[in-house]
Amino acid sequence: MQELEFTLEKEFIELNKLLKILALVESGGQANSLITEGLVRYNGEVDTRKRLKLRKGDKIEFAETLIRIC
Repeated sequence: MQELEFTLEKEFIELNKLLKILALVESGGQANSLITEGLVRYNGEVDTRKRLKLRKGDKIEFAETLIRIC
């Protein structure tokens, strides 16, 4: 599994925007669809909230990639 670290410059980032910024999806629409289908794990649990606010310490698993929010 690939591991990435994403450093927050603000208080939070929304889940769908994170996937797009890291180029793990081609568009925001694709990110929303994949999240809704339950293909993203938030801190170890499946979460279908597209605009989930991610903060420092959170972990996201998607497409064989672990993303740590720093």
